[in-house]
Amino acid sequence: MAVTRAAGVFSKFSTGKYPLFKISAYTRKYYCNLSHSLIAVFSILARKHISFEYKDDVAVIRFNDPSSKVNKQSLQLHELADVLGDIWLYRSSKSVVLISGKPGCFLAGADSNMLQSCATSEEVTSLCEEAQKLFRRIEQSRVPIVAAIHGSCLSRGLELATACHYRIATKSKETVLGTPEVMLGLLPGAGGTQRLPKMVGVLGAFDMLLSGKNITADEAKKMGLVDQLVDPLGPGLKSPEERTMEYLEEVAVGVAYELANKKIPLTREKSFRLKLWDAVTGLGPVRKIIYSTVTKRVQKQTKNLYPAPFQIIECVKTGIEHGSDAGYLAEAQSFGKLVRTSESKALIGLHHGRLLCKKNRFGPPEKEVKKLAILGAGLMGAGIAQVSVDKGLTSILKDTTEDAISKGYEKVYKSFDTKVKKTAMTSFERDAFMSNLSIQTDYSGFESADMVIEAVFEDLNIKHQVLKEVEAVTPPHCIFATNTSALPVRDIAAASKRPEKVIGIHYFSPVDKMQLVEIVTTDKTSKDTLGAAVSMALKQGKIVVTDGPGFYTTRCMGCLLMESLRLLQEGVTATKSDFLATSFGFNVGPFTVIDEVGVDIGLHISEMLCKAFGSRYEGGSLEIFKTMLEKGLKGCKSGKGFFLYGKTKSVNPEVEEILKNHQVTAPSAISSEYDMQYRLLSRCINESLMCLQEGIIQSPLEGDIGAVFGYGFPPMHGGPFRFVDTFGAERLVSLMKRFEDVYGNQFTPCQLLLDHTKDPSKKFYQSSPSPLQY
Repeated sequence: MAVTRAAGVFSKFSTGKYPLFKISAYTRKYYCNLSHSLIAVFSILARKHISFEYKDDVAVIRFNDPSSKVNKQSLQLHELADVLGDIWLYRSSKSVVLISGKPGCFLAGADSNMLQSCATSEEVTSLCEEAQKLFRRIEQSRVPIVAAIHGSCLSRGLELATACHYRIATKSKETVLGTPEVMLGLLPGAGGTQRLPKMVGVLGAFDMLLSGKNITADEAKKMGLVDQLVDPLGPGLKSPEERTMEYLEEVAVGVAYELANKKIPLTREKSFRLKLWDAVTGLGPVRKIIYSTVTKRVQKQTKNLYPAPFQIIECVKTGIEHGSDAGYLAEAQSFGKLVRTSESKALIGLHHGRLLCKKNRFGPPEKEVKKLAILGAGLMGAGIAQVSVDKGLTSILKDTTEDAISKGYEKVYKSFDTKVKKTAMTSFERDAFMSNLSIQTDYSGFESADMVIEAVFEDLNIKHQVLKEVEAVTPPHCIFATNTSALPVRDIAAASKRPEKVIGIHYFSPVDKMQLVEIVTTDKTSKDTLGAAVSMALKQGKIVVTDGPGFYTTRCMGCLLMESLRLLQEGVTATKSDFLATSFGFNVGPFTVIDEVGVDIGLHISEMLCKAFGSRYEGGSLEIFKTMLEKGLKGCKSGKGFFLYGKTKSVNPEVEEILKNHQVTAPSAISSEYDMQYRLLSRCINESLMCLQEGIIQSPLEGDIGAVFGYGFPPMHGGPFRFVDTFGAERLVSLMKRFEDVYGNQFTPCQLLLDHTKDPSKKFYQSSPSPLQY
């Protein structure tokens, strides 16, 4: 560092207005270049996570963590502060470019390992204030600083970019900008709540901060978040990524040079639209209406169960109404408090779980699935085809009639075309994806298929028939995957000549929206078949959890539905039952779910589960379902089920009439709203633990991911296993014992839950969420 400073001082003396010695222009240039080189060389030796060099009096600083796929801000910001400190102190460059050495990531967010190591909220607040201080120095720097963005620019990365004087981004699909902290129960802690309103307006800022959504480079340019766009380059002597990064750096250096020489103004003219919004939102009464409207919307969407969105609103409001200093302080303090909340810990745990479930821990298969065939062109089959062809998988969609396959093809095309209309996809990409899909009514082409997924009707005889037909025309290595959600996969595999090649892949509807896939094995499924199935599902962009026989998500959700049916018989309306679930954090209630899935399917699955698990799985009378079906009340698909679906949703009076023949007396001892809510939840949670106890799922983490992304367990509770840790096993067992006294073995706590009551220190998660970057 001493040599670095000496070089900087020499540079300052040799180029100053009154030099100590008269030096020729050539000699001056030589020693200036030497001083630049010395600073760069010694900084490289001193720092591991960033590097820099000089190009035409522009310091190019690159983030590049050699030990990680992403650039960790916790390490790199400290080194960035040192380098910028030297540049500011010794005036060794006229401008700066910040760029990543990793094409896919500009700079990641805060390291949760660092945050979780803090013992108090005050310690976390102090970390935020350090980052805020650095970013404010960058913002106020007399040396222009340019952010060159390619890849994800999220969280702390975006906060750094917005502190810079100019932002250039590539128009690559990989380049996205956003503030996803709210999805983790947090808020931007390094000035994001203060700078965004000034850059994109208060409404644009609230949209980004409260939704956590990613925006493309094109959208960012329109909003005023990015100043200039650069087209990505194609292949040449180097890879497209390398060529794009070199071109981006070249453009950024040119812009930085012109900023330093005042050829590009540091303050740029806002568009007329932004000027107009600034003028309107500059009025106090208008701002009050905005704050009120946004708050009410958040209350409706979150049911007051998530604290982070409200803290975001307050931080933005504080900065606007009371000045930046007050806003920065509020932001840092709010971040410190939110990190310590159970909601944030739960959401961070889920995020970590998602990352783990996107890895194939079973290793690469002997043969990757390159050609896929799908049986059944209905909603599920078409959905599976859609998430396959856009990932480059050659796919066949087969059904028994021309009409069925035409409708299936049209569903896939319309889904892509909708994206084209929303500019999320080009027409060329749509046509390229559709070229991967062929439709047919026979088995031609199946002789080269690597996997066949059946999505036919839930009838064992039909599944046996298609299994035999498929095995007769496919090669020996071909995997047969069933999309059943309730039929035991082992029973389907019983008709197979190659049972080691049979596996369950349970997609959730709608396939293109639901992230989860359950992969279900039998005792004869080979490890290679499992590895190939996981690999294929991951390629489709899914989160994968592995099950054994029994279907984890179906069992857990089924318990909740059976108990809600009993509540209905006891006089609790469908609307009230739905409220009991949604007030706990579920997106929709049980009767809305039944209507959406279909009353016929609900009956079919419930009968199978009751047959498989006996009296402990019972609850309300399934005769209610049967009578509804006799009257044509199938749910959404018939326009009426437990609710009527017209212009508005309302309770179906026909169901109320049916219930008169199935009424039972509600036990007053366990019929408070709290008790009724936990009658629904405790059965569902107990079934989750029982699935782990029986080896149906492999870990609490998989159980929580399956519950949240499979049947909608509230994310703010982190899943049933994390909920037990937070709520307390002893407390839950105490509630269940009261219910057991009335209803018997349907509320008998499983042994695993009882084991956790014996030792209060025993937890499903023994420590805080594992380290991750967000």
